[in-house]
Amino acid sequence: MKLKALTAALLISATSVAFADAPAVAKPVPQTPEAWLARMTDMTQNMSAYKDPKVFVPWLNAVTEPGFYTTMGNNMMDPGNWLNFVNSMTQPGAYSNVAQFADPNVYMKWLAASMDPNFYTAVLTQLSDPGKLMRWAMSPMDPKVMSMAMNGINPNTYMKWMTSPMDPRAMQLMMAPVNPNLYMGWMGASMNPGTYGDMWKGFMNPATYVTPLTTLAAPVAAAVPVAAPAAPVAATPWTMPAGSVNFFDPNAWTQMFQIPAIPGLTAPAAAPAAQK
Repeated sequence: MKLKALTAALLISATSVAFADAPAVAKPVPQTPEAWLARMTDMTQNMSAYKDPKVFVPWLNAVTEPGFYTTMGNNMMDPGNWLNFVNSMTQPGAYSNVAQFADPNVYMKWLAASMDPNFYTAVLTQLSDPGKLMRWAMSPMDPKVMSMAMNGINPNTYMKWMTSPMDPRAMQLMMAPVNPNLYMGWMGASMNPGTYGDMWKGFMNPATYVTPLTTLAAPVAAAVPVAAPAAPVAATPWTMPAGSVNFFDPNAWTQMFQIPAIPGLTAPAAAPAAQK
């Protein structure tokens, strides 16, 4: 029994380590009006449909359904949904949500979609769906429409609004302006290269650059012949070419003021040949 327990513990620990190193999985695309409204009222991710055409197509299908608007009407009568919406504005992810439009990959995706006939086929197929037109025609008979109308005269709806100031989410919103983590989080998000898209991570990361100035001050021995300079290597995208200065590295600025050793001046003079 102890051996089985030990084996199970080892398996659990190994599995946790394996999943800890796994890459982050992309957020799934919502499939229901409730899930779409939860994303659209979250200021940290409500711009996802405009950053990727593959997300825009199902978003367009959702917002052209009559059930989407009946669900939205019911959600607007709940003060808790408004508190969630306003609280999401205070998160640093709200800045990242908008700043990711600085990523050129967003516009390259839309450029590729504009030249793809499948994109137009998917959009026109949804807009010309006979089933969707029939659902719009029968929407007045939908029980959700009746439920939304009855919520307007439901006393519980007004009781929720009267007790909303005592909601913990309302307390959190009132304490947000005096929370130092709010300002530190927004400052950290604005200075994080990953906030502006995956493309800028390597461009703004000093670890990806080279600093060739560190090799200029190395002394050169006189007896060793100086090798011919190697052919210049083409710089890869978003990598500084050889001979350039990394302006994000403080050491590069200090080394610019050092006088490098010049082989022609530091080499000792050759001894005269012995006379016979």
